[in-house]
Amino acid sequence: MDAPEQPQLYLITPPSFELGSFPDRLARVLDSAEIACLRLSLSTRDEDTVARAADAVRAVAHERDIALVISDHVLLAERLGLDGVHLSDAARSVRDARKALGPDAVVGSFCASSRHDGMTAGEAGADYVSFGPVGTSALGDGTAAPLDLFEWWSQMIEVPVVAEGGLTPDLVASLAPHTDFFGIGEEIWSADDPLAQLQTLTAALR
Repeated sequence: MDAPEQPQLYLITPPSFELGSFPDRLARVLDSAEIACLRLSLSTRDEDTVARAADAVRAVAHERDIALVISDHVLLAERLGLDGVHLSDAARSVRDARKALGPDAVVGSFCASSRHDGMTAGEAGADYVSFGPVGTSALGDGTAAPLDLFEWWSQMIEVPVVAEGGLTPDLVASLAPHTDFFGIGEEIWSADDPLAQLQTLTAALR
């Protein structure tokens, strides 16, 4: 993923969802907001459940020409025809995932709030590095990734960066000059109208 001039939106699925209703909710958001990438991020490790969810979400994403990556399941990413993988173990498996999936796959790396892990992931071949949570969230161990980490990264490192976890409209406004993507998931899916919630959350980008 190339670094954009203005931050783009990177959508993250809920940790569990109803196959009968979620694809329609997702389609409504994708049809009305410009989304750069979608991440299938399920809490279950059951491969059958993950595979069925991936099939449903992939159809919605690929119809709209949006890349779909999956959290951590490198083997499933290849088997299910997904566009890549989002790794949550900092930089440890970036090199292996790149080797397994090839040069064209998207390989992203969640590095919590560690500048060192981010740099290591970039050197190992990650297409993007994700830091977070930036607000109040159980992402990682809950330790917030500070604004100055994003300021430093955007000035010094060319690898695109994602800000995620506990985003609020104020955080979006303050991080916008320093991040390439906003990873948005739980912030919108718990709302009755995810699209309206997304628009409120990202009002500063318009």
